[in-house]
Amino acid sequence: MIAEALLYAATVPMTQKAHRRFIRYSVNLWSRAGRCGRQWAEHEERSWSAVRSAMADLRQRRTAVVLGSGLLRDVPIKELAETFDTVVLVDLVHLASVRLWLRLKRYRNVRLIGRDLSGYDELAGGKQPEPLAFLRTVPYLDFVISANLLSQIGRGAKRHYEAEEKGAMPADTVAQLIEAHRSGLETAPCKTCLITDVSYAVIDRSGKVHEEADLLHGVSLSSVQANWTWPVAPLGEESADYQIVHKVVAAY
Repeated sequence: MIAEALLYAATVPMTQKAHRRFIRYSVNLWSRAGRCGRQWAEHEERSWSAVRSAMADLRQRRTAVVLGSGLLRDVPIKELAETFDTVVLVDLVHLASVRLWLRLKRYRNVRLIGRDLSGYDELAGGKQPEPLAFLRTVPYLDFVISANLLSQIGRGAKRHYEAEEKGAMPADTVAQLIEAHRSGLETAPCKTCLITDVSYAVIDRSGKVHEEADLLHGVSLSSVQANWTWPVAPLGEESADYQIVHKVVAAY
């Protein structure tokens, strides 16, 4: 708990005020990643492999953008930094630990941007959400990665929607925002790689499934090239009796 508290405190002054309420989620993820590193290793390697495959045929490698860069565990940041002129990491929160690691590695061509990628505020304002429209203004953009972000947009939008007064937002708010991200990638002016968990299952020790859910709320993906499972909460993490396993896909 001391390490988490110190990381939280160090991250606050580096984070935009509007985004500071999300720091605890990032710190909690950092803490879980430390505990579950062995069980997450295959998922992380599969994610790296998908990125490598997606960028293998790029004719130019000038600027790459990583949406939902998080802890930098889902993307081969070393390869990106070494092969692209500029790498832009976009997320609500960039933990102090991530900033320090990048500085120690001397990745001087890596830029960090704090940005809400959900599109929720646009939809709440009565506009058509275009959360990825900014990509059209990024100079020399050759590659965009959405790294295990899409389902998080859905989860965050669902929490926000349920806290609103009834009727304040469209009934299909969550699906609209997931679709806005998907279509934004589809129309991006470059090669893209979407890595996302699409569903989860709560499974007991005997293998019986007790709960399942569609994390994309009915939105379908095209060009899926790979899929695998990710034990987000292995046995013993949330309970000694069950694990939570997510299905992940890569589309590029």
